Amino acid sequence: MYFQHVYDKTLAQASYFIGCQAKGEAIVIDPQRDMDVYLAIAKQNNMKITHITETHIHADFLSGSRELAAVTGAKLYLSNEGPSEWQYEFDHEGLYHGDKIKVGNLTLEVLHTPGHTPESISFLLTDHPATDQPVMVFTGDFVFVGDVGRPDLLEKAAGIVGTQEKGAKQMYESVQRFAKLPSYVQVWPGHGAGSACGKALGSVPSSTVGYEKIRNWAFQFATDEKGFVDYLLDGQPEPPKYFAMMKHLNKVDRPLLVEVPKHPKLTQEQFLAAQKDGLKVIDTRNKVDFAKGFLPGSINIQGNNSFSTWAGWILNYQEQFILVAEESQMEDLTRKLMRIGLDNIYGFIEDVSELGMDLQKADVIDIEEFETLIDQENVQIVDVRNTTEFNAGHIEGADHIFVGTLVDNLDKISKDKQVVIHCQSGDRAAIAYSLLRKNGFDQVKNYSGGMKEWKEREKDLANA
Repeated sequence: MYFQHVYDKTLAQASYFIGCQAKGEAIVIDPQRDMDVYLAIAKQNNMKITHITETHIHADFLSGSRELAAVTGAKLYLSNEGPSEWQYEFDHEGLYHGDKIKVGNLTLEVLHTPGHTPESISFLLTDHPATDQPVMVFTGDFVFVGDVGRPDLLEKAAGIVGTQEKGAKQMYESVQRFAKLPSYVQVWPGHGAGSACGKALGSVPSSTVGYEKIRNWAFQFATDEKGFVDYLLDGQPEPPKYFAMMKHLNKVDRPLLVEVPKHPKLTQEQFLAAQKDGLKVIDTRNKVDFAKGFLPGSINIQGNNSFSTWAGWILNYQEQFILVAEESQMEDLTRKLMRIGLDNIYGFIEDVSELGMDLQKADVIDIEEFETLIDQENVQIVDVRNTTEFNAGHIEGADHIFVGTLVDNLDKISKDKQVVIHCQSGDRAAIAYSLLRKNGFDQVKNYSGGMKEWKEREKDLANA
């Protein structure tokens, strides 16, 4: 058996290439949309991708199953479990609990594991030349290392009211069945730490059934369904705004994108004309360079591992936009965006200073200045971290407005006061600062050190 774990650290998303070397056949589980990585693996190992499957209809990334099938001719095997109103709406081979997929000398048995979603399935792998006992289980968003999948996304992201408690109860039942698998079976989940598909995912890529029964909180409620449900639903992070679109696009038929597109470098005239037409400008430079000089109205989303997630919060799927980025970065940024279906890149520019426009500078303050502003009547402190972080501890008197929903809550921010924003360590505050300036807030300061620096100062003072 050939096995390769493919991990996209930008979305904390795992996919799997599994092949039978004797027969030269392979299956890919939960492929990402820029699927050339699987073609390269197949070529390097003299295999043909003959099967493609998914564990469920994903919310956090745009699956590349159909792109990969279009290029390879492989057959799509997808879940037909769950209610009819929430199933795949394009041609595929339907899978039900107990079905088996044969890939050369390998067998993948389908386990219906609802909870995260009604149609969720896992795959129990047996490598017959080695043993007739199962050796691996691919759990998707069912069981993670140290956690289980959240059951609230259909309600919070897809708008299907009344599904989260039902999903939590289904998850409880699925976990009890999962616990009966042999303890030695390796667990390979669909996500790792940093994914919004759970609240306490571990950072190691895999585990075993036995280890999860000891370590994972979900297996500590063997006879307490209510305790399990309450704990599972409590404290889940805000689902990114783009999750609703992913749920839709992964369910329906849609246009395919089988190559990573290239985008033009815009001339000064092209940029100015596009900006005049209202196209958003996303500046992907680091927050320090952005603060030193940025285009009026541009939004700072740094091109790091969180780029696609924040772009999914800020951008919509109907509008074109321009990137500020080095040409050498464009392929990487394009891949990150296409993994969540943001394909409307109009073009890019490299140097904002060459456009002949007056640049703005961000008002970034240090902790000493921040301290002088706290408790002043004409100052509004805004904490843009998520709800869980804010509830765990915040600066007294601060208002809480999560950066992902900031534009929907501008009426909660005063244009008559000095506004001071902060997050944990500065990245989200940079996004928030640019959004406020774009929306006409001129009295804004950014305490970039954030709660990380603030807590360190409090600790030093307590130990002095």
